[in-house]
Amino acid sequence: MDKSSSGRGTQRLYRAVRRLDSPLVPGPDSPPPLLIADVQRTVEAELDRIGSVIDELGQRFAAAGESLALVGGPVRDAMLGRLQNDLDFTTSAHPDVTEKLLTGWADAIWDLGRAFGTIGAKKGEWQIEITTFRSETYDPSSRKPEVNYGDSLSGDLGRRDFTVNAMAVTVSGSDRHLEDPYGGLVDLAQRVLRTPGAPEMSFGDDPLRMMRAARFAAQLGFTVAPEVVAAMRDMAGRIEIISAERVRDELIKLMCAPYPRRGLQLLVETGLAQHVLPELPALALERDEHHRHKDVYEHTLIVVEQAIALESRLDPPGPDFVSRFAALMHDVGKPKTRRLLPDGSVTFHHHDVVGAKLTRKRMQALRFSNEQTDAVAKLVELHLRFHGYGEGEWTDSAVRRYVRDAGDQLARLHILTRADCTTRNQRKADRLRRTYDELEARIDRLSQEEEMAAIRPDLDGNQIMEILGIPPGRAVGEAYKFLLDQRLDRGPMSRDDAEAALREWWAARA
Repeated sequence: MDKSSSGRGTQRLYRAVRRLDSPLVPGPDSPPPLLIADVQRTVEAELDRIGSVIDELGQRFAAAGESLALVGGPVRDAMLGRLQNDLDFTTSAHPDVTEKLLTGWADAIWDLGRAFGTIGAKKGEWQIEITTFRSETYDPSSRKPEVNYGDSLSGDLGRRDFTVNAMAVTVSGSDRHLEDPYGGLVDLAQRVLRTPGAPEMSFGDDPLRMMRAARFAAQLGFTVAPEVVAAMRDMAGRIEIISAERVRDELIKLMCAPYPRRGLQLLVETGLAQHVLPELPALALERDEHHRHKDVYEHTLIVVEQAIALESRLDPPGPDFVSRFAALMHDVGKPKTRRLLPDGSVTFHHHDVVGAKLTRKRMQALRFSNEQTDAVAKLVELHLRFHGYGEGEWTDSAVRRYVRDAGDQLARLHILTRADCTTRNQRKADRLRRTYDELEARIDRLSQEEEMAAIRPDLDGNQIMEILGIPPGRAVGEAYKFLLDQRLDRGPMSRDDAEAALREWWAARA
């Protein structure tokens, strides 16, 4: 964008923001206030950074008699100072024309989105998607949108999900300027999510936008306008027509956002969670066994936040979906295992095992990968194991088994176990922290002494068959398991000691 047009667009932003109190006051867990001086510096810097790309593309499309505009998320993110290298454009050109105009300019071109009017390209460090003006709607019983090309930028913006995503910067004319027909600037400054038209119409066109509202609340720290929340509540059941994969992808983005609590609460309050993650609202019905939290639901949200605060312990550090989702699901077994005792206390025996099964079932329904499902389910199943440690009475054998069972999820198990302490009793919290510090220190010491991360029996399968004079088969596996148990119980053994133990076991087995 040239300096003059950049200035005009920036001045429009200033006028919009000046209509509000400045600095803006966010909610208690929102991003820092948006200051006018910061907006000025941010917009100018971002426009300069993308200037070469939009100038070159704009000239190519203008020469062909086509219009082109930077649109949606990149415009919003430029104003927030979080623009990445992914640039989205909308154009009057149909995909075949777009592809021709990119040929010879882009480093690479792909057309996987051609059916939706989108051509992708790479130019240097920039990832670019250019989509023909369009409108899309859902048949009430269909999971797939029906795509039709539009004929104007304003019509294209009107079909966008939220006003903050319905802004564009035209780049194919001499007088480049900001297009904001639905007041996205003001909503951005106020940190509010609204729809360009009636929310009922927007969500009727694409019900996934209800999930996107929760996701954007979590990503941007924005509040959601009351009329949008009301429409989400009234239309929550419509999410059923959306494919599990699309719901899953929105849930991952929500969980990995800076403010996942906001998005999760919105899902529960509007009833959407009842359709996509029913285990979460079910927690609001159960009080935890200590009676020190409002309910297990509130406890769970705190555990998620505390897990996020511990992600710096990971390599590489977060955001880490597996850790966060395990924190979210760790107590989902409580509603099914709740028992009220005669003295009025409540127990949730085996909720870890039951919760792991429920977690696996839900993640499979949402089409999560086997790797993610296995990791989260394992963490849910193991999240109570530490509480058997007491005041450090575990033997070295028990510590080895803890490490063996956690496997490659040990670092995440450390995070989940520490995050699960939400007691308001500071002395108790300090005691639990010190005890877990001690357990981690023991794990580190044993790991250095014994290479615990790769615990194996002291004899391998070939040696077992040679010593016992047996062929491959079930007996070799049983002998291997016996020696692994010996390794966990006794630590490293010499070849002679391992062979003696094996022969003694074999003789007793006969």
